[in-house]
Amino acid sequence: MRVEIVCTGNICRSPMGEVVLRAKLAGAGVDGVVVTSSGTGGWHIGDRMDPRAAAALRRRGYDGTTHRAQQYQRSWERDLVLAMDSGHLETLDRYGVAARLFARDDVPDPYYGEDDDFDEVLAQLEKAADDWVDRLRDQA
Repeated sequence: MRVEIVCTGNICRSPMGEVVLRAKLAGAGVDGVVVTSSGTGGWHIGDRMDPRAAAALRRRGYDGTTHRAQQYQRSWERDLVLAMDSGHLETLDRYGVAARLFARDDVPDPYYGEDDDFDEVLAQLEKAADDWVDRLRDQA
């Protein structure tokens, strides 16, 4: 099973979601799920994760050092596409991709915020990832 997590530039929310979901799946012993992330825009292609996002992950014991931003490609075959907010859902819908929200509510973009905003986003992503682990366990 292939899961894609999508945000705007693929340097904050979606890579954080990718790292968290991957770690939680591994911790739950769920095999057979490949988790990747991307952005709807391509201006950060090849960039590392935003340092504040990486620091928030480190503070909670996650490692985001291998991430490099990429842009979502319509040609990719994914079993599940998870969007960070309703704007990403709309963009993916225009691409003809049936996506779902990663969390129950839109995950706010912390890019123009402070370190605390990244920590709050991470907490929201961790909670949502727990829900996805339960759902994906039966499908893997």
